[in-house]
Amino acid sequence: MDVPQAILLDIEGTTSSIAFVADVLFPYARAHLRDFVAAHGEAVAPILAEVPGDDPVATLLEWIDADRKATPLKTLQGMIWAQGYAEGVLEGHVYPDTPVALRRWRGAGIPVHIYSSGSIAAQKQLFGNSIAGDLRPLIAGYFDTTSGPKRESASYTAIAAALGLPPSALLFVSDVQAEVDAAHAAGLGAVLIARDGGGDVQSLDAVLP
Repeated sequence: MDVPQAILLDIEGTTSSIAFVADVLFPYARAHLRDFVAAHGEAVAPILAEVPGDDPVATLLEWIDADRKATPLKTLQGMIWAQGYAEGVLEGHVYPDTPVALRRWRGAGIPVHIYSSGSIAAQKQLFGNSIAGDLRPLIAGYFDTTSGPKRESASYTAIAAALGLPPSALLFVSDVQAEVDAAHAAGLGAVLIARDGGGDVQSLDAVLP
């Protein structure tokens, strides 16, 4: 595999466990959403204005249950998680090989960017409050659904343009085949990681031998 000029990483199932997001973060946001909205009316008003229906909170709760990748929901979840991290209730999970790989790539002069359906704020919170410490100094940048859906090739084209790189200079790593396929279609190098076996690699540290 040629050495890329930059690496783009998914989060769930790639840098961090799906269980942490599904069983810790999502339930935490769901449990605190209504009270958070009530306590931060002015701050959340612009977000609620983007949510359809007479009861935007009810709609947001439905979106959580359906795992909708809607930007207003992701933004509000990030705000709720920020409070949880600040209170020490939440601590971001990362696999043991994640900080190892991030440090190795940084040492090799390869910038690493994150692309996740979670908001950029939520991404920074996870890596800034991880069980391995503050990993943000190892990450060059972040992308979320404002760049487009992760299963559409145009999103990867947009990210490459934002980084000022040809798509072929980027390597994307994800545990979702449809995302890998979309990145390939945009001209990126792409690797499927399957930590239970069956993918191109089983750990981030094996992505670039």
